[in-house]
Amino acid sequence: MTSDTLSTASPSSASAPSPAQAQTPRPATRRVVDATTRMLHWLMALSFTVAYITADGERWRLVHVTLGYTLAGLVVARVLWGLFGPRQTRLSVLWRKLQGVPAWLKSMAAVSSPTALQATWRPGQNLLMALAVALILALVAPLSLSGYAVWDEWGGEWLEEVHEFFGNTLLFVVLAHIGLIALLSALRRKNQALPMLTGRVQGPGPDLAKHNHRALAALVLACVLGFWAWQWNNAPVQPAGASWSENHDDDDD
Repeated sequence: MTSDTLSTASPSSASAPSPAQAQTPRPATRRVVDATTRMLHWLMALSFTVAYITADGERWRLVHVTLGYTLAGLVVARVLWGLFGPRQTRLSVLWRKLQGVPAWLKSMAAVSSPTALQATWRPGQNLLMALAVALILALVAPLSLSGYAVWDEWGGEWLEEVHEFFGNTLLFVVLAHIGLIALLSALRRKNQALPMLTGRVQGPGPDLAKHNHRALAALVLACVLGFWAWQWNNAPVQPAGASWSENHDDDDD
C-alpha cells in the first residue's frame, strides 16, 4: 500500500465515530416517587376498580369482598407509610397542602380578571390533587366498614344503600382525580401520570425520593398475592343457586 493510499484512508478512518460517541446521551431525570408508594397506589387502584365492577351479582361476591379487604389493608399500609416512611411520602406533607385550601378558595372568590384567575389557578392545581388524595383515603374507611357489615348481615337494605353510597362517592372522587390529571397533562403539555408509573420526571437535579425501596414494594405485592391465594383456598364451596354468607354456612345443621 502506498503512502498516497494511506493518506487517503486515514481521514475516513479517523472521522468514523467510536461506539461511545455514537450513543445518544440520555436526558437527565430524577426520582420523585419511590417504588413502594407506586406499588401501594396501583394495587389500591386495581382493588377498587375490580371490586366496583364485581359489586353486583352473587357469582363474584367473594371476589368483591376479597378486594374490599385488600383495599382496606392497603390504605392502612399507606397510612403507616405516611407516618413512618420517607419525608416526601409523609401525611404531614399532604396535611400542609390541605391547610392552604381555605385561603385558596377565598382568593378564587376575589378573582376579578382573567390574569388574576390564571395566577390563582396555578397554586390551586396541587391543592386540588392533594384534596382528591385525602378524600380517597378517608372514604375507604366507611366503605370498608359498611361492606364488612353487609357481608356479615348486620343490617338490612339500608346498610347496603350506605355501602353503595360510599362506593359511588369514592368512584366520583377517583374519576375527578383522573380528570384533573388529564386536565393538568393537557395544560402543562406533560404526562402528569407518568411519575406514578416510572417514578421519575425529566430534568436535572437531586432525587426527591432518595431511595427506591424496591424490596418493600416487592413485600407489599407478595402479601397481597398471598392474601388472595389464601382467600381462594379457603373459599367455601357453595351449592348452585345459594348466596354467599359468612355467618350462615351451617344454617341447615
